[in-house]
Amino acid sequence: MTEPQETICSAKGCRAAAVWALRWNNPKIHTPERRKVWLACDEHRASLSSFLDRRSFLCDVVPVGELDA
Repeated sequence: MTEPQETICSAKGCRAAAVWALRWNNPKIHTPERRKVWLACDEHRASLSSFLDRRSFLCDVVPVGELDA
């Protein structure tokens, strides 16, 4: 039986449980349909989203539970 994988925030040094999935792509190196994912806790959602958005990388933000949907 496989254990569920723990989701941890992607912010440097943060060990909090992730509740948000920030889906992004870098158009200079990824095809348009490719999506990379950073995970975020409530505290770091805004800062990680802002970092990606300033670079025009952010595609969307969804609850972690919607990743497998």
